[in-house]
Amino acid sequence: MLDCKEYRGPLGGEGFRLFFISLLSAPIGLLGGLAAWLLFKLIGLFSNFVFYQKLSFTLPMDLSDHRLGLWLLLVPAVGGLIVGLIGKYGTEKIRGHGIPEVMDAVLTNRSKVQPRVALLKPLSVAVSIGTGGPFGAEGPIIQTGGALGSLFGQLIDVSASERKVLLASGAAAGMAATFSTPISAVIFAIELLLFEFRPRSFIPLVISSTLAMTVHDALVGNGPLFHVSPMNFGLPHALPYYALLGILCGLGAVGFSRLFYWVEEQFERLPLDPLWWPAIGGIGLGMVGLVDPLVLGVGYHTITAILNERLALLSLCSILVWKSVALLVSLGSGTSGGLLAPMFTMGAALGGTFALLLNLAIPGLGLSPAAFAVIGMAALFAAASRATFAFIIFAFEITRNYDSILPLMFACVLATAVSLQISRHSIMTERLARRGLKVDQNYEVDPFRQTKVEDAMAAVPCALEETMKVAEIAARIASHDPVLSLQQSFPLLDSNGKLSGMLSRSDILRALEAGEEKSVKEAGSRSPVVAFPDESLHDALAKMLSHGVASLPVVERNDTGRMVGLLTRASMLEARLERLQEEHVREKGWLGKMLDKAV
Repeated sequence: MLDCKEYRGPLGGEGFRLFFISLLSAPIGLLGGLAAWLLFKLIGLFSNFVFYQKLSFTLPMDLSDHRLGLWLLLVPAVGGLIVGLIGKYGTEKIRGHGIPEVMDAVLTNRSKVQPRVALLKPLSVAVSIGTGGPFGAEGPIIQTGGALGSLFGQLIDVSASERKVLLASGAAAGMAATFSTPISAVIFAIELLLFEFRPRSFIPLVISSTLAMTVHDALVGNGPLFHVSPMNFGLPHALPYYALLGILCGLGAVGFSRLFYWVEEQFERLPLDPLWWPAIGGIGLGMVGLVDPLVLGVGYHTITAILNERLALLSLCSILVWKSVALLVSLGSGTSGGLLAPMFTMGAALGGTFALLLNLAIPGLGLSPAAFAVIGMAALFAAASRATFAFIIFAFEITRNYDSILPLMFACVLATAVSLQISRHSIMTERLARRGLKVDQNYEVDPFRQTKVEDAMAAVPCALEETMKVAEIAARIASHDPVLSLQQSFPLLDSNGKLSGMLSRSDILRALEAGEEKSVKEAGSRSPVVAFPDESLHDALAKMLSHGVASLPVVERNDTGRMVGLLTRASMLEARLERLQEEHVREKGWLGKMLDKAV
């Protein structure tokens, strides 16, 4: 049988690599869960020491009863200065809310994260939140978990794609251990970090998130982060109002994102070293904190209060306005902190306010502010991040109420549709787009994986007898033979008509330069790389790239080695062209055909 080279993929096969990466995801999940617990303890230590002058690791959920008085004007500034110093002399990667930085590592650095990021990011966040920063810990924990996964992928021999899976596994573990929402953590990692849904990534993500939740349950206890009472979603009569809320959340997400990056631009224009920007933002945060202390800190207690209808209309309006201002001023200054929790607070306040105002405007309407707060919380961040499916599941995991599914789907999808219509980029990808990076969050099947070689290969081209001389074929090419002029490589056949090798134009040139009277068999390749009719174009392309050839002879999978066609790059692009036509070429429908006949 013909001695054919075949691309076999990574050493050990796909099954073994999946098992190996899944095995690695287990300690990453455990460490991610532990890192989340340690970060909360560190934030609790800093918060208690700064605001209450005591040593305690318990995270205070509400800082409104602090003992700082007017010193509050300076405390966030001091924290911002420390963060600025860490950013300048440690690593710039600690700035921001964490998730775009992880995406940047995936897109531009082959999922490699510096080891110091895993240490300095949680430290900077603990300082920032511990001095009053209106942030959550989840974004930084996602970045820290991702850094841990990346470090595993740099310690052990893996491919860049496998390292990306390990990074995403750590990020999912961090989110799962923070919110006690393992399912949405997996989907979140798929939508914002992996941009693929395959067993090789899905299985490690689930393992990592599950073990992170196990650590969380062992150290913190069972149950979600936000404890909510049973709520009435008012279906079906409330559904139109959920649609209106979704549209409002879409507009709010775009508006906030644009304001956020506008504030960043204003800080960048300051004639000061970036070291000082977080301190200036801290002064603004202190002023806002004096007006409404509920905006300080992680705000989990405030979210729980909103979801359980413990706050009046004026309090909700105050939180919505001042939390937004505090977040814009502080996070826009380039400090370190998470974006999820504050935007959840804003979304919940927006939803609760919307329901209360409608109840006042339409007597007897009876909308539940708690239900609308849950929907607003999910819809606002779904539109801002474009991770729509993840936050539909996230809100469902919080409420664990099947009645929430329909309004969640409706509002989140409408919010995302509005956001997509107005803005090309999300709050997660805007910074990356400004750096010239294109982040495609669309999922589509690779047409090369769906198409077989036999459906794309060209007819058997001009084949040469292996006894022919190189000079003879060179003369025919020089004479502009219409059959040979466009052909880049030539199959060689033995006396029985079987494929015995391939001859490229470069082989011909080398033989002519050597000045030897060689046969085409002596000048060509005797062990050609081949494709088979039943394999996918994806596998055939892998062979082309790994062996550096421009075409592949297609032979039958049997002992005859009979050649049945030639696969070229041009014929492979035909498959891609067909997919583009399916996307953009509109076919005449029945109604159009009837109108044509009528005319």
